Amino acid sequence: MEVLLGELRELMAGRGGLLPEPLPFRSFVAQARLGVSREEHERYFAGLLGDVVETTAPFGLVEVHGDGSGTEQVKREIDGELAGRVRVVARGLGVSPATVFHLAWARVLAAVSGRDDVVFGTVLFGRMNAGAGSDRVPGLFINTLPVRVGTGGVGVGEALEGVRRQLAELLVHEHAPLALAQQASGVPGGSPLFSSVFNYRYSRMPDGGPDQPHGSGLDGVELVYLRDRSNYPLNVSVNDLGTGFALTVHAAVPADAGVVCGLVETVLGGLVGALEEGGGGWLSGVDVLGAAERERVLVGWNGVVSAEVGERSVPELFAAQVVRTPDAAAVICGDARVSFAELDARASRLAGFLRAQGVGAESLVGLCLPRGVDLVASVLAVWKAGAAYVPLDPEYPAERLAFMLADSRAVLTLTTEEILEDLPADRNRYVALDDPLVVGALAGGLSVDSVPPFVPGQLAYVMYTSGSTGRPKGVAVTHGGLANYVGWAVGAYGMAGGGGAPLHSSLAFDLTVTSLLVPLVSGSAVVASAAGGAEALAELLGVNRGFGLVKAVPGHLPLLAELLTPERAAGSSRRLVVGGEALAGADVRGWLGRVPDSVVVNEYGPTETVVGCCVFEVRAGQEVGEVVPIGRPIANTRMYVLDAGLEPVPVGVVGEIYVAGTQVARGYRGRPGLTAERFVACPFEPAARMYRTGDLARWGADGQLVYVGRADEQVKIRGYRVEPGEVGAVAASHPGVAQAVVVAREDVPGDRRLVAYVVPAEAGTGSELPSVVREFVRARMPEFMVPSVVVVLEALPLTVNGKVDHRALPVPEVVAGASRRAPADAREEVLCAAFAEVLGLPDVGVDDDFFTLGGHSLL
Repeated sequence: MEVLLGELRELMAGRGGLLPEPLPFRSFVAQARLGVSREEHERYFAGLLGDVVETTAPFGLVEVHGDGSGTEQVKREIDGELAGRVRVVARGLGVSPATVFHLAWARVLAAVSGRDDVVFGTVLFGRMNAGAGSDRVPGLFINTLPVRVGTGGVGVGEALEGVRRQLAELLVHEHAPLALAQQASGVPGGSPLFSSVFNYRYSRMPDGGPDQPHGSGLDGVELVYLRDRSNYPLNVSVNDLGTGFALTVHAAVPADAGVVCGLVETVLGGLVGALEEGGGGWLSGVDVLGAAERERVLVGWNGVVSAEVGERSVPELFAAQVVRTPDAAAVICGDARVSFAELDARASRLAGFLRAQGVGAESLVGLCLPRGVDLVASVLAVWKAGAAYVPLDPEYPAERLAFMLADSRAVLTLTTEEILEDLPADRNRYVALDDPLVVGALAGGLSVDSVPPFVPGQLAYVMYTSGSTGRPKGVAVTHGGLANYVGWAVGAYGMAGGGGAPLHSSLAFDLTVTSLLVPLVSGSAVVASAAGGAEALAELLGVNRGFGLVKAVPGHLPLLAELLTPERAAGSSRRLVVGGEALAGADVRGWLGRVPDSVVVNEYGPTETVVGCCVFEVRAGQEVGEVVPIGRPIANTRMYVLDAGLEPVPVGVVGEIYVAGTQVARGYRGRPGLTAERFVACPFEPAARMYRTGDLARWGADGQLVYVGRADEQVKIRGYRVEPGEVGAVAASHPGVAQAVVVAREDVPGDRRLVAYVVPAEAGTGSELPSVVREFVRARMPEFMVPSVVVVLEALPLTVNGKVDHRALPVPEVVAGASRRAPADAREEVLCAAFAEVLGLPDVGVDDDFFTLGGHSLL
């Protein structure tokens, strides 16, 4: 090496400091000399990387390439005690420190990528097996080849031995081109085999100091300018300085090089500790976060503990409000206007009637009523009787209602004469509130004026959501959880100042809980609309002024902006609370541009955690990205972003959301197995449970949570949670369907819809199948779960593993219906053109069905 360095000095001196072009070096010349054929290289890399072909994205922290621009570099010294321990443990196990560092980097990659099988590039010196005389050949011999490390279900000691063995084997192939490894892996061209590079270098050269700020390691040579460039977005270099180590990280934005440095150092310390104890612990259990960072994501950024929030039940809060403002309007529906005192009296009489019918503590009462005074009074009456309610949407198919009633074992169901005609008979017991006999019984019966004692664990309601197995599941929400949310919302949303809220959605949708209960306990009115949907909400906002809050789904924002004049929109509401699915920044900016005095609140919360457990407020002029964050947890609520091992993930890394605290529901009604699967013990709080949401999110550097998507196939359609598997199970049950799969597509940005792909049971019978399947599903499921489009296929596309290949499912083409009657006049012509534009179709016939062509209520 000294000879080579001497020649380099002479060459540089003779050419003005410029190195000559490197001498040509062909890797396969060395391979032939060493007796390693191209086929042997291919076999090795194919064995190492065999099933990487099934990966849809490169392994590692980020999935983009860069040329070094827009990157940051952070250096950190690892010396003293930790450096000494690394060398001692490596020497004791017969491995090099390089092997320990490689394993540490594999653990970091596993943590930040959410994978337990990672691939990264390692830089090889290139001269170890280059043959005699290679030390006299100037130029770069270095090569970068893949290392693959499985981090799941493996012990630390076993993983270290695996890395040592692999690095030793890789030396035999150090001259194989990376393109050959890429080809053997099966990863398609254009997709990187790895997106991070690890370079371990042995160096005794000085790294500069006070007397040599730009040291080069060569006598008489001063380093004037150095710029590192790379084709990879993440590069980690470790210089072995003999005693300590110098760690350097280059990271492309938005990755934080300083954070990566900290992760490597933390993992290195954890690995050394595990190896010192025999290396028997799981590699996946080695901590990635330092103590301070762990405390920040588990405690510092979580909801505050407040004894005042949720100290009284919702019925108690309402009773107190009746005393304070007995004559104030509590419910307004059309021409009907009911005061707090009158509403309380109605609820008391109905509670007495329910008690006489055998309703008591832990009983369930179905509520299948239209929006209005009776609905509000019934909710309060059920609680006064000590029972819990089951919300039933009158527009649900009879089959679904029958299942919910049977599954919940409701004692009876309150409804009306009109709705009663469409309800399933079976053995269900119905009470029509407008039946003359019932009206008489209510007028002359006993009244329950007192509110039952507050028992936080007692049932408040059971709300059914879509189920992945084809069975809806009933979420059992407690009074303690409900009281925490409502009590928090009254203060956080400023409802003590009045204003009320519009009630425009179904009681079976937990969005309605906010619109119904928050006004009642704050002394303001619930303004109910007999109709539902965006049009009904816009009508309420246009007639009534100055609502305290409006609860809506994200799809309502652009619609309200179109349906309301600027004057009506400006005075409609102080606060617009949006929940149900991801909120787009463009929609928020559009609304605040029209109503700059209002506040838009992005409220996140599964039904299993009572409506909302995490919020983010946006005001006019505030910058938000394309996706609005879901923010911070509310009082008495903790949200954890965890990996598969229930360990917290680093800031900026995607993990699954787990929710703990007061608002976690009991579980699923009559589903102990599913309850045990989704409601698990919390490792961070003694004797506490947390709910596994299935939602993916990441912590931002500012401590705000950003929603990323679903861990499973569950999606939100127009604010409703839907399991496509449930819809697919119903579609597949049609006798004319052999196979069916339902997916949520968003071929047009902002318009997510369900698409069913079906295979006919008999060839040649597919022409009528789309309309038949849609009607079949509509008869059994709510409208929002009916596929917008049904595509008939000869066979479902499959992957090599025999699973349905969702990526190969074709984009649906919606065409006009069978009726092609042309517009008869200018009015029909304008209407057809308008519907064609809304549906994104070239043309629409006069007699075509809007919903059959893919239309829905938001459109």
